[in-house]
Order: sequence, then structure tokens, then C-alpha cells
Amino acid sequence: MLKMIIPMTLLLPTVMLCKPKQLWPTALTHSFWIALLSLQWFKPSAEMTTFSNYYLGVDQISAPFLILSCWLTPMMIMASQNNMAMEPVSRKRTFILITILLQMSLVLAFSTMELIMFFLTFESTLLPTLVIITRWGNQMERLNAGTYFLFYTLIGSLPLLVALLTTQTYTGTMSINMLQLSPCPHTMNPWTHTMWWLALFTAFMIKMPLYGLHLWLPKAHVEAPIAGSMILAAVLLKLGGYGIIRMMMTLAPPLKTLSYPFMMLSLWGVIMTGFICLRQTDLKSLIAYSSVSHMGLVIAATLTRTEWACTGAITLMIAHGLTSSMLFCLANTNYERTNSRTLLLARNMQLLLPLMGLWWFSASLTNMALPPTINLMGELAIIVSLFNWSNITIMMTGLGTLMTAAYTLYMLITTQWGETPSHTKTIPPTHTREHLLMMLHIFPMMLLMMKPELIQGI
Repeated sequence: MLKMIIPMTLLLPTVMLCKPKQLWPTALTHSFWIALLSLQWFKPSAEMTTFSNYYLGVDQISAPFLILSCWLTPMMIMASQNNMAMEPVSRKRTFILITILLQMSLVLAFSTMELIMFFLTFESTLLPTLVIITRWGNQMERLNAGTYFLFYTLIGSLPLLVALLTTQTYTGTMSINMLQLSPCPHTMNPWTHTMWWLALFTAFMIKMPLYGLHLWLPKAHVEAPIAGSMILAAVLLKLGGYGIIRMMMTLAPPLKTLSYPFMMLSLWGVIMTGFICLRQTDLKSLIAYSSVSHMGLVIAATLTRTEWACTGAITLMIAHGLTSSMLFCLANTNYERTNSRTLLLARNMQLLLPLMGLWWFSASLTNMALPPTINLMGELAIIVSLFNWSNITIMMTGLGTLMTAAYTLYMLITTQWGETPSHTKTIPPTHTREHLLMMLHIFPMMLLMMKPELIQGI
């Protein structure tokens, strides 16, 4: 762990001291080396937990999320290059520093083996993301979006803190490994146990987000710059799912009566957000709502508490992280050329940018979970485990899958075909940097198709 954290820490003074002309190449090269080094975390995925010390460790559940966090940082820097071109050098440095601090917070959150440290790192991701949204967002509504993001997260964090301190009171330890040996609620009465799990669920469900607690997400996504949208969709939403999986494995399970309402809301949310996506006119908003739909499946899977469901949830979270990040990058390439996120004002892009049409097609296929993508493996494992839990769920998951295919095809057809808008006379061609960015999203997904057990948490 130290050989990953030390290079990340050293990247901070490197960015501060390097010459202005070398800023982007230096930050990119250094962060890519960290991303490549992180691939070694796949090695212990088939073995037991690898401990760095009492507080930090990597196991088969946290390894995929850690690698995704490291892999995304250079891509965020690369995607923001055009966005930051006209900014002064001091602001470029600040942006890269905030991105690195966010990466360090995420790495610590996914690797910690101590619950209070998990809470601190879980909440420390809030501030860098808030600065990225409110400082580098494109529209005036970014301040409103930042307020939503801040207060939803803070409201969820207080019950989480109370629940963790209650755990400390009942067990005398906050170590995840020690808690597995002495489950907390053995000495709790049923009412306290239910309230305790409700407090844990509140924080994680807001982060996911659960349908009904999701109002901050479309606002944050739409107003955030490309780097903010990428990190929100790819990693920050997964903190909630990771937290639920980790707590379910560590602590005594919640009562069924508590799980049922969350299960119903998540499955209902899959269908409802599908209908919302079909009515969207804003491209980024459509992609943001599709994230709520996919995370609804993950929430339902984690609450069934079966090994197969847990495997499907981890696989789908990693697959969705790469897919949605790629879709936001593609939406950003359109926005940079048309200065509009409205679907009807950016049509027939396949004729204007032919190679980008290929990336749109690939991202849409993975978003629809076409075979043999890892998205399909994750969704299939979740749907089968939910069907085993209750036969009636096949109606909701089946309809949700149908809606996903419908709005993804709607997005693809609207952006790539149709009549070119009259105001679009000429647009700048695509850059090699943009094609490399798409390759870095699609290439890991293609490789993981050949060895999916790396991200299945088994």
C-alpha cells in the first residue's frame, strides 16, 4: 500500500514545482505510472486479505475499486485538458492537486480496515468533489447543484457516525476483522438493531443513490465539468455499494422488515428512471438518470445477502463505472463542439465525426449489457439471484432491462443520425487525445471479458 500512497503524495509537490509547459505531460505520465502500478492489486484477489498495517489492507472486494480509482485519475486529467486550456497556470495546478487529493481519499476509503477511518475518508471525498463542481462547472446553476450535493451527503453522514460510535460502544473495537469475530448486535434489542441499520443504510443509499434520495445526482452531473461527472459516475457512487457490502459481511444482518422497503424502492426506481430517461432532452441528464437505474439493481442485489448477488453487484459496479465515464466523455466531446447538451441540437454526429460514432456505438452496446460484456455478467448474476430470492422480481428486472435498451438506443439514434441542425455549419475535428481517452475506457472492459473473475470479488 505504501508504494502506492507515496507516489500519490509525491505527485503533489511535483505538480506544484514543475514548469508550466510541462504541467500536463508530467501530471499525466506520473498518474499513469500509478495506475499501472495499481494493477498489482489484482494479484491478491484470489488469496486472503493483504495487510499493509493494522489500518490498511486489500482484499478481493476492495481491489477492483482501488484499481478503478487509480485508473480514472489520468483519464480525468486528460479529459479536462481542453476545458482548462484558457485558465491561468495557478488554476490548472489547483485543479490537478484537487484531483490527486480526491484520488488519495478514495484509495484510503477503499483500503481502510477500520470503521472510523472509513467514515473520515468516506466524507473527505465530499470537499474536493464540491470544489470541482462549484468552481469549474459550466452553468450558473452549479452553486445550487453544489448545495444539493453537500446537504444530501451531510444529512446522511450524521446517522452513519452515530451508528459507528454505537458499534464502538457495544463491541469495544472498530476493526473490520475483529468485528467479524464479535458481531455487534448480539447484545442489542431488536428496535435498537433496526434503528442502527437504518442509520447505516441512510448514508449509503444517499451516496448510491436510491430512487427517492437521488435528486442531488442529476443536478451534480449536469452542472459538473467533465472530470466531476467522470469521478461521480465511476467511483463516488460505488462508495455506497462498497459500504453496504462491507457492512453486511462484517456485522450481523439487518431484519427482513427493514430490507423490504429499500428493496421495493430500488426495483421501482429501476423502472421509473427508465421512463424518465426516455423523456430526457438533456444528454448529460439522461446518462445521470441511467446511473440511478443501474445502482437500483446493485442495491437490490446487496440486500439479498447471497454470494452470487454480491459477485454480480461488484461486477456491475465496475462495468458501470467504466461505461458511464465513457458516455460522459462522449457527451463532453459533443458539448465542446456544439456548446449545447440538448439532444436535438447535436444530431447526425456520425456523419460529422465518423470515428467518434464507433465509440458511441461501443459505449451504447456495453450500456445495454450486450453479450459478452462484463455488464451482462453483472446484470445476469443480479437478476438470477433476485429471481431466486423472489419470483416476482423477474417482472421488474425484465422491464428495467427493456427500458435500458430503449433509452440507450434512443440516445444513440438521436445523437448519431437524423438531419443535421441548420446552425451546425462546421465543427472542429476530433483529437487523438479524445480517441486515446475512449480507448482507455473500452480496452479494460474488453480485457475483463476474458478474465471476469478479477472483478467478481471471489
